Amino acid sequence: MNIVPTEFTSCSTRCVADLYLPEVSQEPVPVIVMAHGFAGERSSRLPAFAERFCEAGFAVFLFDYRTFGDSDGVPRQWVSPKRQLQDWRAAIAHVREQSLVDTGRLILWGTSFSGGHVVKLASEDRKIAGIIAQVPFVTGLDMVRHLPLAVSAKMTISGLIDVGKRLLGAKPNFYPVVGHPGEPAVMNTPESYDGYMQLIDPDGKWVNQVPASILLEIPLYHPIKSAHKVKCPALIIAGRKDSLIPIGAIKKMADLMPRREFVELDSNHFEPYVEPLFEQNIQLQISFLKKYFLH
Repeated sequence: MNIVPTEFTSCSTRCVADLYLPEVSQEPVPVIVMAHGFAGERSSRLPAFAERFCEAGFAVFLFDYRTFGDSDGVPRQWVSPKRQLQDWRAAIAHVREQSLVDTGRLILWGTSFSGGHVVKLASEDRKIAGIIAQVPFVTGLDMVRHLPLAVSAKMTISGLIDVGKRLLGAKPNFYPVVGHPGEPAVMNTPESYDGYMQLIDPDGKWVNQVPASILLEIPLYHPIKSAHKVKCPALIIAGRKDSLIPIGAIKKMADLMPRREFVELDSNHFEPYVEPLFEQNIQLQISFLKKYFLH
């Protein structure tokens, strides 16, 4: 395969990506656009997926959001559904200008938080050929309804402080991405810390913090409300032991899509990324891609 470093612009900010191209290609090939989940960089285990997709005959466009990884933008590691959807749309527009790929077979791949993004995007862009949503974010209500009132109040206050500080031109109020149970963090279920940290590229730029304003946005983000508008083939993958996104919620969202294939893995939220479940997971995804998008 050939991996071509490339760039595109989202809202006047430079974003960095890698374009994976199959070694032998007589004609434009289908292309998968990929980005990470909550606060992830493109180097955080996603190249393993991109390489296998490329070996199977697909081009892959794997990008970093603004303020993440090698992309520009401040404050760093700013997670926002609105901003990340803007980055996705800019990436898709950029890929549609490429002559080496078949833009009529453009597939979106998302995981966790970005799994929700691809559902939202496919609902509004009927030219998207298909989506894969791995352990996808469904609705912010699932992430906040289990929180004790005191914890929810502290998170809200932290988010409001962040918004206020930035309005005054001060540095953001940061909040941990991941922690152990009982620690303040966006993700602190039993599987979260070890599961998330095993994905991190030790040579990357990731740090365990995000501007706390995301704590105000999560409860208002509901990709499930767009699911019934997704008309393209969709592979939805859920983990039976996922403590972050309940499998019942994912199935409920999947059932709203008329052309969906729903798969349950015997996994928690992070196990589909790595062995021993990675091989089973990637084979399911490649089979789905070949079924619908390789002629």
